[in-house]
Amino acid sequence: MSTAPRRILPVIAVSQLAGTSFWFAGNAVLPNLQAELGLPQRALGDMTSAVQLGFITGTLVFALLAISDRYSPRATFLVCALLGAASNAAILVAGGAMPLLLASRFATGFFLAGIYPVGMKIASGWFQRDLGKALGLLVGALVLGTALPHLVRGLGQTFAWQAVMLSVSAVAIAGGLLMYALVPDGPYLKAGAKLDPRALFNIFRVTGFRASSFGYFGHMWELYAFWAFVPPLLAAYAIYAGITELNISLLAFVVIAAGAAGCVIGGYLSLRIGSARVAFVQLAASGLCCLLSPIVFLTMPPAIFIAFLLFWGVVVVGDSPQFSALNAAYAPSDQVGSALTIANCIGFAISIVSIQLLNEMAGALPTHLLFLLLIPGPIFGLIALRPLLARPDS
Repeated sequence: MSTAPRRILPVIAVSQLAGTSFWFAGNAVLPNLQAELGLPQRALGDMTSAVQLGFITGTLVFALLAISDRYSPRATFLVCALLGAASNAAILVAGGAMPLLLASRFATGFFLAGIYPVGMKIASGWFQRDLGKALGLLVGALVLGTALPHLVRGLGQTFAWQAVMLSVSAVAIAGGLLMYALVPDGPYLKAGAKLDPRALFNIFRVTGFRASSFGYFGHMWELYAFWAFVPPLLAAYAIYAGITELNISLLAFVVIAAGAAGCVIGGYLSLRIGSARVAFVQLAASGLCCLLSPIVFLTMPPAIFIAFLLFWGVVVVGDSPQFSALNAAYAPSDQVGSALTIANCIGFAISIVSIQLLNEMAGALPTHLLFLLLIPGPIFGLIALRPLLARPDS
């Protein structure tokens, strides 16, 4: 049993939710930016990819410099929440200049590397046996944080986009302060080894880690591209179905936030049937949603279409904590930190490719056909995962 005070896990989860809330903040206000500043259609993919690239860069820098080992993780979390909030708000002074907008989103992603992974490390300092359950809750908090800007936009449709961005930055700052004030360094907190680039040549030789990480790569091909293009899909459906009043931002929040339930349910199921089976089933379900999406779009009434998207939102990310657990379990024991960092960076790099693919094809294909381009990810991931299904430790 954990010796952590009862407040610790809820505070970490709320802080994580608040701290990651500016991940998709630019996406939530993009229609306003396009209308007021004349941004091109491809701005959606470019701004999303800028955050992903910033996160990759930040993750590598933080690992190489061992930032969260040299300094208190909760202090690191607070500083990155403050700097990330400032980077997020910097979009207000960028005007219509795409280089400045992309720089703002890149910096936001960079400082997210001191929030999401560091929040996980803070949790590992308090929880041991029940760490898997704790991480499942924290990934759920990440999902809600990612969706939060859409909720702010949806509930405040009369708000100026500037108010939405400032609100999200304020929430992130509050999360950083909450973490610093109420969560001291835990009794199990351990220093991690610095990133060892040589691990790249060793980790994928391990059969179990290769299977779990390749499954994760297939999952990442779909996940962030789906999240980024949910609002355009809802907008296209409203036009196709002749719906004149549809709160796209609020629905986008609900679809993305539904993934939190998938993370929690998957966490409990993994205790019974194992992480590999849970990940396999959810990845197969989300891949099937990719395949069926054009049919559902063209043939189903609004209630069924939205229910379909909600289900997709649950399964598209519900396997994420299980891939994290599998990667940690199968990483070489002497290179766990490096293995996880490298796998995460490759996964987020893959997400940039899929986002840009949909971005480039958005002008050539109807919106409801774009998600067919995501099918190869789940197929690749399912094939990679198969060797783990027969292993009793998966």
